[in-house]
Amino acid sequence: MSGLKLDHIYKIYPSGVQAVTDFTMEIEDKEFIVFVGPSGCGKSTTLRMIAGLEEISDGDLYIDNIRMNDIQPKDRDIAMVFQNYALYPHMTVYDNMAFGLKLRKMPRAEIDARVKEAARILGLETYLQRKPKALSGGQRQRVALGRAIVREPKVFLLDEPLSNLDAKLRAQMRTEITKLHHRLATTFIYVTHDQIEAMTMGTRICVLKDGIIQQVDAPQKLYDYPANLFVAGFIGTPQMNFFDAVLTGTKDKVYVEFENHKLLYPKAKSSKIINLDDYLNTGKPVVIGIRPEDFHDDEMFISNSKETVVEVNVEVVERLGAETLLYCVFGEQEELEEGVIKSLVETNTQMIAKVDARSNTQAHQKVTLGVDILHSHLFDKETELSILEGEGTKAYVPVVELERLQKLEEEKAEKERIKAEKEAAKLAAKEAKANKNKVDGE
Repeated sequence: MSGLKLDHIYKIYPSGVQAVTDFTMEIEDKEFIVFVGPSGCGKSTTLRMIAGLEEISDGDLYIDNIRMNDIQPKDRDIAMVFQNYALYPHMTVYDNMAFGLKLRKMPRAEIDARVKEAARILGLETYLQRKPKALSGGQRQRVALGRAIVREPKVFLLDEPLSNLDAKLRAQMRTEITKLHHRLATTFIYVTHDQIEAMTMGTRICVLKDGIIQQVDAPQKLYDYPANLFVAGFIGTPQMNFFDAVLTGTKDKVYVEFENHKLLYPKAKSSKIINLDDYLNTGKPVVIGIRPEDFHDDEMFISNSKETVVEVNVEVVERLGAETLLYCVFGEQEELEEGVIKSLVETNTQMIAKVDARSNTQAHQKVTLGVDILHSHLFDKETELSILEGEGTKAYVPVVELERLQKLEEEKAEKERIKAEKEAAKLAAKEAKANKNKVDGE
């Protein structure tokens, strides 16, 4: 068994920079966990704390129910694969893979057996006497993996191991690492900023932002049920389209209004809106999220979705062979005072639609697109959390995020209190004036 438990882990540097905040997660034996997020989000720092290369500022790390905070890295039974391979250039492939075992004074026969078995698994049998400079990038990466495999550790830690490879080799190595996980049947923790690696390799994905967990879930559930705006925008290529909107209509017939369009929200979706009364006809802003693939330009879909269509101007068409991307804007693009047309980057009314490769839509054309509204998402504009009941909304929310949301509620309550006091003061002044006029009249 090689389960891990990270219990309210913090990493605060002497300068005061807080790299990881309240990281709480349980990783089961034989799982393939992926930490994903933008650069600087704390994913590699968390991995290095697990390895013992970074000191934990607060919280507890357990491996097999044994607290590891004060255990030396060499005694944690963990193997780490680095981004830059970290191979010894003067040693052969065999010696690179055997080096760690020799330091542990393991019997020569056992070292030889382990190295050859790892080489067989990774297809390196014919390269054992070569030095790293005579290997390709993918082969060097496999040597780094082999050096970890011969250790037979409880946990494998991989820190962006494919980032130095070209696109084709990355795809190949993704498959090889996944096969390796199934073959070794041990726990893998993999760090990447590439969402494709995360979606294709992980049994569960932990999405991080600014050192804070945003959501932990299976890849498809992250995609289908994002807990907040960040997760929704980070997972998926091209990223989800977001539009500021309001909800109108009745409880039986809810509409989403945005960019001069009014789309009927089906009962199957509107019934899942949390605290619908807070949003319906109140003007309280929401954000509707629609993935590019949920726009359609074929006539049959549009004719069957007359209450969920939008009119857009197509600015750019990208034909990728298997699919076509339409870069669109709502309405006509405005001209700036200097007479320069506002770009797609500058306008906040842009959207991307991913349509069938056989689409006849052309650039600079005004078109009607049907929206698969059943797969849309709704978020509170202020808290950025999903307001649709679903598995994604039940994701772990760290203490600091709860504190932020609580602060927003307190600020809102304070504003309402001040507003009520002002209204009461106005009413009292009005009544006092009326009484004074009445007295003066008598």
